[in-house]
Amino acid sequence: MAQQKLTTFARVRALEGWRAVAFSAALLERMLPNYQLFCELTEYDDGKTCRNCLDLLWESVKSPKSKINFSVQLEKVELLTPDTQDYDNFGVYPAIDAAIGLAAAVSLAKKDDLQGAVVVSKLSQGSVEAYLLASGEATEDNVKAHPLMQFEVEIQNALLDCAEQGGRPAETADALKALALEEGISNIGIDLSSDVSDDLHSDN
Repeated sequence: MAQQKLTTFARVRALEGWRAVAFSAALLERMLPNYQLFCELTEYDDGKTCRNCLDLLWESVKSPKSKINFSVQLEKVELLTPDTQDYDNFGVYPAIDAAIGLAAAVSLAKKDDLQGAVVVSKLSQGSVEAYLLASGEATEDNVKAHPLMQFEVEIQNALLDCAEQGGRPAETADALKALALEEGISNIGIDLSSDVSDDLHSDN
């Protein structure tokens, strides 16, 4: 499994331009619900600013001539990144990962950090690993064999296949987004269609 992870990151590193942005946006579709649920539980924010930023990333892929001020978006996301010192529930960690991942994708879209997609890829896998260890569902010894972690690697590789082979940006973006949302769960397994707030509220 370690070899497969290495292969995944190597493939991500090779993505360029709009393909890298679209791949990052697809991963963020599976990470942002963790942030939005955290906001819902803690009343930290309404989550709409980060959602809008992700929508603008998709727009930049589908309509390359759109004039989007990603510098302003980056400032907004950075201001809305929670601090672990302010919260005692586990939910703050995947929320931070989502916000940092969104900032990395914006930096990629701005061409400030051409390895932004690798950052998002690693953050997404890291979120899954941290969740499994914190919840007691896995240990350091067997976390890579856990079905949720294996699915994370599988979905990243499926998204890579789509990003690498896609033709037109708009069609590829739609295909990537659909693939990311197909299972109806966030990267840490939160059902996007039901109220599962207890999942991220367990630390007390």
